[in-house]
Amino acid sequence: MEHRALVTVDPWIHLKAYTRARIALGRVGCSLPTHEMLQFGYAHAKARDAVHAALDVEGLCAQLQAAGFEALPVRSAARDRASFLLRPDLGRRLDAECVKRLRQSTRKGYDVLPIVADGLSSVAVREHALPVLAALRAAFAARWSLGPVVVATQARVALSDHVGELLQARLVVMLIGERPGLSSPDSLGIYITYEPRVGRHDAERNCISNIRPEGMDYDAAARKAGWLVEHALRLGLSGIALKDDADLGQVGAPQRPRSNGEE
Repeated sequence: MEHRALVTVDPWIHLKAYTRARIALGRVGCSLPTHEMLQFGYAHAKARDAVHAALDVEGLCAQLQAAGFEALPVRSAARDRASFLLRPDLGRRLDAECVKRLRQSTRKGYDVLPIVADGLSSVAVREHALPVLAALRAAFAARWSLGPVVVATQARVALSDHVGELLQARLVVMLIGERPGLSSPDSLGIYITYEPRVGRHDAERNCISNIRPEGMDYDAAARKAGWLVEHALRLGLSGIALKDDADLGQVGAPQRPRSNGEE
């Protein structure tokens, strides 16, 4: 490791107190200090592990049931992690056996269907899904009927459309592991889609991102999700048509966009 006197300190070093981003790393000649190189390698390894680690579905379902949730495991058409990463399209639709099982289900037509999906970080789901669901239940349960928690593996965001359509949900709330960053391998996202059906696109969803203790906390995420769900169900829309004014303290509801010919 370099002697401390060899390291040229970056003049912006005081800004490191305000962010976990890799800034003001200093230098040794034309290279980075050894400590920073080692930290970078460690962060990169954690991000890779978050992507490739398998979600413990059985353990998560047991935790959900112990917390008073009904758990319903499903899987996408991607048979393993390699096909999930190489074929994003397979992660957007359900396995044929799961399709058959959901079609035969007699429990359908919920206002809000919660879905937990591994996505690109099973670590995020393992660490944060249960407390976020508990906060969402506290915000949702008194106002809307909640379906079972669907636990989806090898899943992309659009899988929520397939699941929600089969279970005839008015709206789906998907908790999914986000793409890991070098300072955030455990970031959880929430995607909200009104009237889910196969063929929906990302502009028809609302997203709440970076849910973790170092980012947006669980209660704040639940409050924002509650605002979006309330207005989505009342106005019959989600995505870019539903402007997120939750942080502005506005009490007025957003207006439904006019269609052609409306005055």
